[in-house]
Amino acid sequence: MKPVKVGLLGLGTVGTGVVRIVEGNQEDLSRQVGSPIIIEKIAVKNIDKYRSIEVDGAKLTEDPWEVIRDPDIDIIIEVMGGVDQTKEYILEALERGKHIVTANKDLMALHGSEVLAKAQEKQCDVFYEASVAGGIPIIRTLIEGFSSDRITRIMGIVNGTTNFILTKMSQEGASYEEVLKEAQELGYAEADPTSDVEGLDAARKMAILGTLGFRSDVELKDVSVSGISKVTSEDIAFAKKLGYEMKLLGIAERQGDEFTINVQPTMVRKQHPLASVNGVFNAVYVHGEAVGETMFYGAGAGEMPTATSVVADLVAVVKNLKLGVNGLKAIVPYNPKKISNDEDVYFKNFVLLHVDDKAGVLARITQVFAEFNVSLASVVQQPNEANPDAEIIIVTHLASKASMKKVLEHFETLDVIRRIKSVYRVEG
Repeated sequence: MKPVKVGLLGLGTVGTGVVRIVEGNQEDLSRQVGSPIIIEKIAVKNIDKYRSIEVDGAKLTEDPWEVIRDPDIDIIIEVMGGVDQTKEYILEALERGKHIVTANKDLMALHGSEVLAKAQEKQCDVFYEASVAGGIPIIRTLIEGFSSDRITRIMGIVNGTTNFILTKMSQEGASYEEVLKEAQELGYAEADPTSDVEGLDAARKMAILGTLGFRSDVELKDVSVSGISKVTSEDIAFAKKLGYEMKLLGIAERQGDEFTINVQPTMVRKQHPLASVNGVFNAVYVHGEAVGETMFYGAGAGEMPTATSVVADLVAVVKNLKLGVNGLKAIVPYNPKKISNDEDVYFKNFVLLHVDDKAGVLARITQVFAEFNVSLASVVQQPNEANPDAEIIIVTHLASKASMKKVLEHFETLDVIRRIKSVYRVEG
């Protein structure tokens, strides 16, 4: 049996996991695909760097082009990260007829359409399961499992760092700053955590899921993003008191031919399955017109969960290679992109106001909601010994994003409102 030869770009955490699985499970993999799978060459930044696995030094190179231009290599696995230079490597590999497996969410979120178009032109596979939610097979599910259905909603926790932070804040009552420092010490958060805590990482993943779910060319700029850096322990305490958990959710919704995608801190009703997803775990909730509600849960990052998704894609490419059907599963977006107007996007809202503690204030506030056709589900006014102002907690019924924006703008002009403390979306 002629072996299938693979080139690996990157030997960091995920790359190391890929080597472990391919070399450690060689017999099982060979039985699945009908031939051995050999990692022929590996591009690394520093050949002399210490690694936790033994690798034949003759396979290592510091020149990625050496891997891409090797005529004996059939498949390129890209786990090196980066965008612009990496895109050049991927496009050149496709031009040479090589199939691609990548874990690069940034590349696919920013340039996925271009990469997939080139793959279709060259009849090559491009698989990228590991780019979203680590070990959860959500991309393959959207492409294959929902191929006969029409997806109307994708809602998920797709960033483990922010979920860890919000979980610890909820369970321990700790501040955002305290838990962020702990997450950095544990290696869950980077020294510069901006991409995670400001929602950018989740936005890239939701752009990928939206593209697949709605078959439209969703770009990163199409995703409305708000992070968790302004979430306070007080906000979370109020959420718990009302029966909610705070989660950073990515929410992609479609109505008719239009869709909207948001990433934002959201109060999730405790009875909803997503409310019990804690720590660094991820979960994605998908609603199809035919199948109804489904949810996928698992490890969203880490060496072995992510590497497992990469190798599963590798196996799929090799099977296609044996059958001669490479390039037939690439989902190139074909639906025109139509972003919903704010007038057509509806959700419930939590609003916490600090106001003057005197008669008539509540009446003026509820009058503003009525003026902009926002119906209220509950209104609670309570004293707070730590706050000399009165606190009013409001939860709305479904209201359009446009109407809520007008309400909040009007609140800024009311002299009886000292501060709009918090505003969050409510789900469940």
